Amino acid sequence: MAKKIYDIRPPKIVHKAAASSESRQRRQKEPQDAEMIKHQGRHKKEGHSVWWSVSICILIVILVVGVYLFFKLPKATIAIWPKVDTLSFQQTIVADKSVTSVDLAKAVIPAQYFQATKTNSQDFPATGNASNGGEAQGTITIYNKYDPPMPFTFKAGTHFMSDSGKLFVALQKIVIPAAKKSGSKITPGSVQTQVQAVEGGSDYNIAPSNFSIPGLKGTSYYYSIYATSTSAMTGGYTGKVKKVTDDDIQGAKDVLTQKTTSDAISALKSQISSDYILLDNAVLSIVTDASTPIKSGTVTDNFNYHVSVQASALVFKKSDLDQFAKNYIISQMPEGKTLLDSSFKINYSASTVDVSGGKATLNLDFSSGTYKNIDKNSLSLSMLGENADQIKETINSSLGDQASKIQINFWPFWVASAPNNQNAVNIELKFQ
Repeated sequence: MAKKIYDIRPPKIVHKAAASSESRQRRQKEPQDAEMIKHQGRHKKEGHSVWWSVSICILIVILVVGVYLFFKLPKATIAIWPKVDTLSFQQTIVADKSVTSVDLAKAVIPAQYFQATKTNSQDFPATGNASNGGEAQGTITIYNKYDPPMPFTFKAGTHFMSDSGKLFVALQKIVIPAAKKSGSKITPGSVQTQVQAVEGGSDYNIAPSNFSIPGLKGTSYYYSIYATSTSAMTGGYTGKVKKVTDDDIQGAKDVLTQKTTSDAISALKSQISSDYILLDNAVLSIVTDASTPIKSGTVTDNFNYHVSVQASALVFKKSDLDQFAKNYIISQMPEGKTLLDSSFKINYSASTVDVSGGKATLNLDFSSGTYKNIDKNSLSLSMLGENADQIKETINSSLGDQASKIQINFWPFWVASAPNNQNAVNIELKFQ
């Protein structure tokens, strides 16, 4: 019988095929779901196991740390206020640049010498007033009609007086030839020369004049030797100028010396560090040069002055002064006592200072507190494991009345006695 063919599958067949496919998918899914459920259960079990292990480790760490801190944290701090006695002294010592170390027996400490030199130059105004003028000059003709005829010689600087009373001088040597005589007639010898007024001023610019020679007055030559000028004298004038006075020079010296001395002392102090003490009267300044090339009376508006100053100082170290005083206190301190360095005080003053000699005598006034020696190492050993009352008894037994106050602190709050570890027992000395 031939197979029947359908263009569209019958409904019954379609439903049957779908059911068959769905059943097949269900069978395949069931094993996968079972495996997933199994895996999730195993994961939960493993997670629970890890957190349990971590928790145990944390508890162990906390326990170990707690035990460690319980034995390591405890500390004891014991503050002791020792009784302080003050010792005061006065002493005279010498700071000497010839020694190199502090000597308690000789009461001497080292001193040191410092030097600085400064040089200054400065221009100063001249304050003096002077008249300055141009001297009139001109040419005169000198005549010689002396009889018997003979020549005459006059030196440079010979004076000639004009008929108006103005005085001139010859600028060079003059040789006047003899007169010539013919019978009773005399022809004077003559020569020309340059003359200059004896002082400046326009009053000497005189017109042509007649001149006599004052030096010949009272002799037979006075009227036989004379001079005339044919032209006016020229070049004379008068003006006011400045000149240097003694007061100018002294004032310049005073001002520049003061400035240079200040500069030298400043330069000196800049060399001295804060480790040293410089007394007010331990500085010596010397003027090594003070001069000017200008002399008093010189006509000029300004002049220069030059000054050099050398400054010297005698100083000593503060540490040497303190060392001497502390050593002195220690030498006078009762046995079993310790110097309280924080209470040390010292004052000083200079009675004599010889800078050039390198010595200074100092008066000292110094003091310091002292307290009973306390061996903190052995004292802390004796306190190990003791409570507060026992610690106080230990301190009183060791120091007696030399402890004015005691304060004991334990830490942390649960600690009631000093630890057995000496490093955890701290003894502090208080002085305030």
